[in-house]
Amino acid sequence: MAEEYKKDLREQMQSFTRKKEEEFNKKAADFTQKQQQQEQLYEQQKQQQAKLFEDQKQKTAQQFEQKLEEEKKQLQRVLEENLRKSISSDFENQLQMAESAKKESEEKLKLARSKELDFLKKEEAMKAKEAEMELEIQRKLQEQRGEMADQIRKQEAEKNNIKDTEHQLRVKELEKQLDDQKKLAEEMKRKAEQGSMQLQGEVQELILEELLRNSFPFDLITEVGKGVRGADCVHHVRNQFGQECGKIIYESKRTKDFSTEWIEKLKKDMRSTGVDVAVIVTQCYPKGMDCFGEKDGVWICSFDEVKAVSYILRDGIVKLFSAAKTQENRGEKMHMLYDYLTSNEFSEQWKAIREGFMSMKLSIQRERDAMEKMWKAREKQLEKVMLNAAHIRGSIEGIAGTDSIQLSLTDDDETLLID
Repeated sequence: MAEEYKKDLREQMQSFTRKKEEEFNKKAADFTQKQQQQEQLYEQQKQQQAKLFEDQKQKTAQQFEQKLEEEKKQLQRVLEENLRKSISSDFENQLQMAESAKKESEEKLKLARSKELDFLKKEEAMKAKEAEMELEIQRKLQEQRGEMADQIRKQEAEKNNIKDTEHQLRVKELEKQLDDQKKLAEEMKRKAEQGSMQLQGEVQELILEELLRNSFPFDLITEVGKGVRGADCVHHVRNQFGQECGKIIYESKRTKDFSTEWIEKLKKDMRSTGVDVAVIVTQCYPKGMDCFGEKDGVWICSFDEVKAVSYILRDGIVKLFSAAKTQENRGEKMHMLYDYLTSNEFSEQWKAIREGFMSMKLSIQRERDAMEKMWKAREKQLEKVMLNAAHIRGSIEGIAGTDSIQLSLTDDDETLLID
């Protein structure tokens, strides 16, 4: 069921991802088409403005030429009229009139020249204004392109962020559903296999007793009856001569949680029955333990480890009994301690501890060397990226001059802006 559900979730996630990518590609194509339409419309407006300016310029020149031609004709008519009048007058009047006409014509000529000069100045001003207008249009076009590029980048970033967020949320949702289904399947499996807790405990007690009897056929394994205060079974350790060397009591637990009250209860049973070692066989360990070990004077192990633990404890009890027999007449514990510290058992145990310590130390050193190597490689990659970014910025400054562009990789770098 979990695998089928995983397969359905993967198919849903793939179809959802394809759908989102198609929507994103469609929106990107629409945006590109709109941008091209805006650029075409702007070029058409620019051409219309240029055509309108040329028409206005030609119309102004034609009006000026017509006005100049009319003034010339009017001046000619006035001169002809004056000449006709001067024929009937005397020579002095003709001379005066000629001089006055000459002066008047010179003044009109000066006036015409001044008007022509004003027209040329106006034409130059119009050309300068046209160039300034063209420059202003280019600036506005550049600004609009920059704003449009910024807007496109922002929209792309927002789309990418929205797409990544939706994708992550969808993946998290699918992962959460998958985890819930896994927990549900595990819970159903556990309930199906759980059965009666009491029956499981009794079965584990019987198996534990059978395991001890098969492992130590010359020792005595006694069962503590139901309703009797004490542990589940007592292991009477005997040596090769049939002498009883000591006792080990076993408490079998088959629950999901470990209770510290079990240790206190078993210690009371130790004192009341006068045994040497107490062992709790459980499916779960207390906090701080992940394998067999001693806690508050009581040994704790799993069912898979109980055979090895029982061998170790039995061997220790037999050796202590033998040492006590050999040291019985001396009555000094220092000799027993000295013998234990110089024994092969202590040497092997300390050797195992030392091997575990050296293995852990070597593993930590290897991990440290690997991490330092990876950090050094990333540092070199970062230096390469920063160097190439500096080269690009220098090239842009050499081309753009005083203009600037945003090329900062970090907040501390100097920002370069281009209009």
